[in-house]
Amino acid sequence: MRLIAAKFVKPFVKSNKNDFVDAEAIAEAVERKNMRFVPIKTDDQLDLQAIHRVRDRLISRRTAVINQLRAFLLERGMVFATTPAKLKAAMADVLKNADADLTPQMRNLIGMLWDEWRLVEEQIEELTTQLERISDGDAGCPRIRKIPGIGPVIATAIVAAIGNGAAFRKGREFAAWLGIVPRKHSTGGKAKLLGISKRGNVYLRKILIHGARAAVLRIKRDRAPIGAWLDALASRAPKNVVVVAMANKLARIAWAVLSSGNKYRPVTT
Repeated sequence: MRLIAAKFVKPFVKSNKNDFVDAEAIAEAVERKNMRFVPIKTDDQLDLQAIHRVRDRLISRRTAVINQLRAFLLERGMVFATTPAKLKAAMADVLKNADADLTPQMRNLIGMLWDEWRLVEEQIEELTTQLERISDGDAGCPRIRKIPGIGPVIATAIVAAIGNGAAFRKGREFAAWLGIVPRKHSTGGKAKLLGISKRGNVYLRKILIHGARAAVLRIKRDRAPIGAWLDALASRAPKNVVVVAMANKLARIAWAVLSSGNKYRPVTT
């Protein structure tokens, strides 16, 4: 069995949509020599992907709870710093302080939101612990975790998405699939590079860019060999461009490590 992305079949649909026309379009698309197929994931990859999806949803839910909690307190004249840690440290005083300008009904609602916040955080920590345990037992995760900016969460997300990387011929194809390469607009023999394409796996691109942002700070501090390239890029490009370029490089390195089966060897010269 082979899977094809729906957007690659759509150009072969000749008329109005129906089952016969769709089947004909699929049959025509599958015979194309340059057609791109979606690799079929194993059960372990699907389990890993499910853990990441649930964890990402819980993180979004935690953010929503914090924002709602902060908004309710702001309406009563109680302002806190933007960091969640500051609000969390003040929650005990908010609920116990009888002098606070909170009605009994609002105090109960704040208490419910506070309980929900703690419950969601416990669930996130539990799933993160599962990812760390799976990462330690996987064959590929420990190797790509040696790459700066890639931890257990990013490593398991990469393995869940591409396995050993056999679906891509080179690292640039993987980076393009993640949407962290420039969009290209070419006409009349003139090519123009635009912003990143933002295609492919949105979740993996997001966490990889977060990891790249941490790697940029770490590499500058530790004087890593890649720091010369990073300094040269930072001297002529904005900060966000540097971070995305670093994410591109991390994706290519991760693909090379997974596809070759070798360990990560940082450049020493």
